[in-house]
Amino acid sequence: MLTDYETLMNIQKIIHHESFSGGLLVFTAALAMILANSPGSNVYQSFLALPVAVVLGNFEIAKPLLLWVNDGLMALFFLLIGLEIKREVLEGNLSSAKQIVLPGIAAVAGIAVPAVIYVYFNIGDDVGMRGWAIPSATDIAFALGVFSLFGTRLPLSLKLFLLSVAIFDDIGAIVIIALFYSAELSTVSLVIGLLGLVSLFLLNRFKVNSLSPYVFIGIIVWVAVLKSGVHATLAGFAIAWFIPLKLENEHGKAMLPDLEHALHPWIAFLVLPLFAFANAGVDLSGIGLEALFSPITLGIALGLFVGKQIGIFGVCWVAIKLRLTQLPTDATWPQFYGVSLLCGIGFTMSLFIGTLAFEDQELGYQTTVKLGVIIGSLASAIVAIGVLTISQNAIKKTEIKQ
Repeated sequence: MLTDYETLMNIQKIIHHESFSGGLLVFTAALAMILANSPGSNVYQSFLALPVAVVLGNFEIAKPLLLWVNDGLMALFFLLIGLEIKREVLEGNLSSAKQIVLPGIAAVAGIAVPAVIYVYFNIGDDVGMRGWAIPSATDIAFALGVFSLFGTRLPLSLKLFLLSVAIFDDIGAIVIIALFYSAELSTVSLVIGLLGLVSLFLLNRFKVNSLSPYVFIGIIVWVAVLKSGVHATLAGFAIAWFIPLKLENEHGKAMLPDLEHALHPWIAFLVLPLFAFANAGVDLSGIGLEALFSPITLGIALGLFVGKQIGIFGVCWVAIKLRLTQLPTDATWPQFYGVSLLCGIGFTMSLFIGTLAFEDQELGYQTTVKLGVIIGSLASAIVAIGVLTISQNAIKKTEIKQ
């Protein structure tokens, strides 16, 4: 019989396992679907529409809870992305040209091909065309959750490839949001935001090792960007680049890795699940074949499932055959194809871009976005599991014969 301590340690191991984060996303998304199609659907919708306001004198930010999640909490998600990318670029898997060639070209193709497929289905529809970037992203929590089901049976090089592709995807998504999904710009707010970033630069330059001033100025930058017309989540990404990488804080720990470590559980176990809960609920009662086979639904679903695997696997196959780069160490082609399929799991970022693309349109557009993302992501996950399982069984049979 396990002691309380042993039980606690086992629970901690499960919680810190990557598959738990992905599983929690699945659970919260499924819960949202159940609530949206239950007699309590009005309670679910009312919860998301709950007005929340922050008032300081004459200054006020008033938004429904849904937008606080999408504009506020997701800024923390982008902050974590920025921290991870900065660390990887300066001293990690993306710190040399040799390391970035394969995931770099994979990510470019993985963004371009799904976009082309989406455009094919929606060309001529000016509103529908706003969603061209929705199938371009990879959800790293979901993808790693599926990857982790195979434990150590898959080579570490494939996991690093998947992580690197997801990082490049995130960079691409951030650029796309900045260029294509920003509203009319407020010059005053932008200037305040830029002054805030300059202040963060000075803190970094003068080696200020307390996190408090970074947080205080970071909040000002977020508010300024929120009011500027540029999407507020980009503030999180920008702030991350001014957090010192190796400077030790008052606790004797390197500032960036320490902040990254502190943020990760909050993002993985609160922010992303809450985002999934707030955005994945689709009322299926009024959905017929028209919604299932709408150009937006088909463009997103096929962009994720077909576009990602064709783009990533195809361009990498050509690059490797031309000896511009090489297959990840100890990986087989079937395994590499399975990981290419995993990149078609686009849940969180795809839903997020969908909320931006059609935020001014009727609810039906968001419904088709959610349908397309869920169908494309599920198809990618299921087929990837099948391919990776078959490839592992083939390797086992080969080892037995030898």
